[in-house]
Amino acid sequence: MSNKKAALQAAIPYTLPVFTGYIVLGAAFGILMDSKGLSLFWTIFASLFVYAGSMQFVSVALLSAGFDPLYTFFITIAVNARHLFYGVSMLHRYKGTGKLKPYLIFSLTDESFSILCSSEPPVGIDRTLFMFYISLLNHIYWVLGSILGGVIGSMFTFNTTGIDFVLTALFVVILINQWKATTNHIPAIIGIVSAILCRILFGADDFIIPSMVLILFFVSILKAPMVARKGGE
Repeated sequence: MSNKKAALQAAIPYTLPVFTGYIVLGAAFGILMDSKGLSLFWTIFASLFVYAGSMQFVSVALLSAGFDPLYTFFITIAVNARHLFYGVSMLHRYKGTGKLKPYLIFSLTDESFSILCSSEPPVGIDRTLFMFYISLLNHIYWVLGSILGGVIGSMFTFNTTGIDFVLTALFVVILINQWKATTNHIPAIIGIVSAILCRILFGADDFIIPSMVLILFFVSILKAPMVARKGGE
């Protein structure tokens, strides 16, 4: 078996929870795009080259209201600022990935980050290819979901209120899987407590960035004992 095929087969099981969420959520995006009069071409284009999850949903409203480049720039920074923290924490994992690094950076969504930061390739599997196929498969799932939604949206009329909760449900599933897969729950507890605390202090609209700062702070402080505990396991 070739290295590429082995890495692909190893990556698939890790992406199945994302598949179920992305097909539904991607379909919601496709339906929303169609409801605003945007063609399937633009749905596919956005999913291929924007691929920004929640920002794609925001972009539909921005396009519908009339494009304002400056406002779009600032709202994109606000919505996707969390990726700055993702990028910092993935520097060591992406080191030495060569020509695949640009795509790995581009395709680092919330779900891909969650899998990549907590999963190790099986013995004998190339790490770079393993990470690449996880990222690529998730990207494919999102595009397929968007196409499905665009096609269905052109055929039927839907009330999409609340369908974006699928993304929250997907995060819960991934968290549960990671919790069961490890005995070191310190990172998960830090994330949960930080998010709840910042939600109370800053409100629903402004808690994400403070949460990420707080998580980064505590993970940095507790990095040594967490690594030591992992080595002991």
